[in-house]
Formats: sequence, structure tokens, C-alpha cells
Amino acid sequence: MKRLTLAAAFACLALLGACATSTPYQPAAGTDRGYSEQRIEDNRYQVQFAGNSLTDRKTVETYLLYRAAELTKQNGFDHFRVVRRDTDAKTKRIGESAFYDPFYDHFFLNYRYFGPRAAYFRNPYRRFYPGPSYASRFGYYDPFWGGPADYREQTSYLASAEIYMGKGPKPDDVAYFDAGQVLVNLTGSIVRPEP
Repeated sequence: MKRLTLAAAFACLALLGACATSTPYQPAAGTDRGYSEQRIEDNRYQVQFAGNSLTDRKTVETYLLYRAAELTKQNGFDHFRVVRRDTDAKTKRIGESAFYDPFYDHFFLNYRYFGPRAAYFRNPYRRFYPGPSYASRFGYYDPFWGGPADYREQTSYLASAEIYMGKGPKPDDVAYFDAGQVLVNLTGSIVRPEP
């Protein structure tokens, strides 16, 4: 039984360790983080890369460009043109309190909804402490369990592009990329998942 508990503890630590790193260059199979693509025509694809909150915008866009070059070579083409490119940021606010519970939304009983007895349940200390209400004495939140005092923002990025692939030498236009050169130049900045 102790071995099972120890194995479960190590599994939880490994899961927490995996969550504490930026998204590596990996397919998004089974998760919403990583690269994915959708074939539109034989030489046209919709490519995207989604990172977690620890993956910065530059890394997400670099991984997208690398995946576009990799996909171009896999399909037997030499260069690709970026037809449309977008990077979306999703920001959420996270509480930074030792007692903050993200699933507790700090609800209160509505007197009009619950009727005349709701006032009694709104302040359970009224029997023991007559006087000003508990909420007016300490403010809107309870000082011990009321919620986070500070917030921080977490931002995750999703980069997407529509690419058009071609064969032969790359045209003299900044929208075109030589797939081989992109792969050679960006290989050093690609972090793959650990086996």
C-alpha cells in the first residue's frame, strides 16, 4: 500500500513538473497545446501553434514558422508563402492569496430571492454580535476567507497562418520563405519534449 501511495505522489509531482514548463515543439494530439494543421488544398494549409502561459509570443510564432517549413518539406515543396498570419493572446486574471480558491466565487444570498430568512443566513454572527453587520465592519470580503488581495495576469498565445507552398526557387518577395533555410536557421531555437 505504501508503494502505491509513493507511486501516486511521484506521478503528481511529474504532472506538476510538466505543467511548470513552456510548451515544447510537439503535435497537439490529445491536448490543446502544440502545433496542428488543416489541409485546404494540395499546396495550401492552415497551420497553428498554441502555447501555455509560460510560452512567450516570440516562441509561439517561431514554432509556427518552423512547422510551416517542416510541412512544406514533408509535402515535397521548396518554399512557402504566408497568405494570412495572426497571433491571438488570451489573458486571464489569477488570484494571489494563500487562501484563494478559484472554484469559490464569493457568492452571497440575495434577500429578494431567498425571502425574509436570507438576512439571517447572510450574517451568521448576528446572534452573537449585535450591532453593525459583519460585511460593513470588514468591507465586502471576509478578511480571512474573502478572496485574493492581489491578482496577476496569465497570457497564453495562439499563432495561426495560412500558407501556400510552391516548388523551385523562392520568388523575390518578403512574404515567401525558403523552407530549407528556415529549418536550418531555426533548429537551434526549437525545444522538443523530453522522452
